[in-house]
Amino acid sequence: MMHQYEVLRMGILMTESILSYSLRIIFIAAIVLPPGFVQTEASKVEESRKMAEKIVVNEVFERLREHEFHPVDKRSFTVDRTLQTHGISDMYDPDWRVRVLAIRDLVRVGEPAIPHIVDGLEDEDVQVRYASATALGILRATDAVDALKRTARKDEDPLVRSPAVVALGHIEADEALGLLLELSEDDSSVDVRHQAKLSADQIEKRMGATPELAAAWRALDQEDFGRVYPGDPPPDFALPDTEGNTWRLSEKQNDQWTLLIWVFADWCPVCHGEFQELMEFRDRIEALDVTVATIECHDLYRSRVMVGQELDPEYRFADESFHEQYRESIWWPHLMDRAGLVGVQYGIDPMAYSVHAEYINRPATVIIDPDGIVRLAYFGTYWGDRPSIEEALDMIEHESFEYTHPQRLSAD
Repeated sequence: MMHQYEVLRMGILMTESILSYSLRIIFIAAIVLPPGFVQTEASKVEESRKMAEKIVVNEVFERLREHEFHPVDKRSFTVDRTLQTHGISDMYDPDWRVRVLAIRDLVRVGEPAIPHIVDGLEDEDVQVRYASATALGILRATDAVDALKRTARKDEDPLVRSPAVVALGHIEADEALGLLLELSEDDSSVDVRHQAKLSADQIEKRMGATPELAAAWRALDQEDFGRVYPGDPPPDFALPDTEGNTWRLSEKQNDQWTLLIWVFADWCPVCHGEFQELMEFRDRIEALDVTVATIECHDLYRSRVMVGQELDPEYRFADESFHEQYRESIWWPHLMDRAGLVGVQYGIDPMAYSVHAEYINRPATVIIDPDGIVRLAYFGTYWGDRPSIEEALDMIEHESFEYTHPQRLSAD
């Protein structure tokens, strides 16, 4: 039986083909037929196009409504429905796939469907509202600013207010600056307040969503979704870092050990702990001849915040700013894996679960030996489930790659 996502893709392509053919017929008719006929046919084509876009968007929304996602608690943390604890123990849980493909399909339909996507902001289903707000930001939907402002101010769930705030930053919505500054002080959720500060700074710096962000979302293909295992050759990739340089795995290995670390976002204390360790253990890393790269599934502005190159937020888990230290001491490349386009090939499951009102990828640590073979592929069951940098270096030094976090979740 054909998969529902493949049916949707074929439907989009068929719609595009039909509309393209119809427009060619109208062009020819314009040469030989009266203007009234041409105008009538053009109106029919436009009406058909709008109907096709609405059908596609509604089908995406229905997929989200029908899927039973793991619940999210009042702190906007995903709760494993079996274990009743933060995280998701099932490494093959489909939540992330449904969520990612829904956003991808909304982005693929694109600008003409924006009015229908905006309707999703009023849906009863929180996942529909989340996906709609996220897609509108990726599309830089200027026509959606007023609706996003209402959502950012009034939606009852911070899981929806947060992406609405992020979207306003992506769009560079000047008219939303006042609201964002207000929310950065007054919103009931500390997570929304944080995102509002970032979005206001993003707007002021004219660093909205890049074209590469939407392109990465459109390029997601479920045929590429996989998982690497010890003994596998790693998929090669090229990703940009926060300085604009391209980093390609096959060019950086050079008969060295390679350590790849997917992190979450600037609000993640565990991620900053990994950064601290990378600075602390630099001499040991170099002595072991290890190439290191950290990877984040965000666009340019957010990735630069992570490494101290933009706004200097106050974090509840930090007594001092990271900025000066990061600017002077980060020595490794921090790569942008927009939409998790590379991560899906490795198994990080982008948008697997919610943390601080944002859906994020599974933490992942991958170690590749000098012969180009994966020796460790560790994917976490919750946000703290990952080896420390010191533990990863111990594994490399002793070439022993058995690792399980002591608090790893298990449904067994």
